[in-house]
Amino acid sequence: MFQDKVAIITGSSRGIGRAIALHLASQGAIIVASARNVAALESLVDDIEGQGGKALAVPGDVGLSKDVHALFAAAMEAFGRVDILINNAGITRDGLLMRMKDEDWDAVLDTNLKGAFYCCRSAAKIMSKQRSGRIVNISSVVGEMGNAGQANYCASKAGLIGLTKSIARELARRNVTVNAIAPGFIITDMTDALSDQVKEGLQGQIPLARLGEAQDIAHAVAFLASEQAGYITGQVLGVNGGMYM
Repeated sequence: MFQDKVAIITGSSRGIGRAIALHLASQGAIIVASARNVAALESLVDDIEGQGGKALAVPGDVGLSKDVHALFAAAMEAFGRVDILINNAGITRDGLLMRMKDEDWDAVLDTNLKGAFYCCRSAAKIMSKQRSGRIVNISSVVGEMGNAGQANYCASKAGLIGLTKSIARELARRNVTVNAIAPGFIITDMTDALSDQVKEGLQGQIPLARLGEAQDIAHAVAFLASEQAGYITGQVLGVNGGMYM
């Protein structure tokens, strides 16, 4: 499906990002993997290459403009094009609004929203010249419905939806689509740390009565990044088991 397409995936060292990278690679994509965890990135590249795929690890912090510039420069130097961008990098610094520290607000917005802006800006320049491309931003269900104790995270993910819609309008005439996926509660390292009682409470809010899996998001990303989704842009695809409709 993605034979020789070059896909940059941020936050790809673990969880959802890793699942997306492995899935796209299995469909023939060349993966440019980025995250701050160098060892985990190298492990991902080893796994992809071990399955016959092609991948490049480019460690960096998407919250830093210079790192994003280096990421896209490395992709262009190695492969000469960028066809797909998946903005998945994200962090949390949870806390009630009245107690939230300035640095916790800034850290989350810098990675989750500013980082996506930096990446979209770099991708737009390349994809506009190519007159083709797919950008998929990983938002969150809480960016749509809010969540107590996560004002910074929810604001960043809601901002990502607005960013998606604005950029989709700008790039549509260049044959570049821009969409967002809003995952619900997905089984990752973060949710593994939750108690069974909390997990049961979450499942009680979900009509499908289960937490999602990283592969659920990977399949949705693959569709929006595919040729079959060429007439879809500026949309938010909820992958949340019916938690938010």
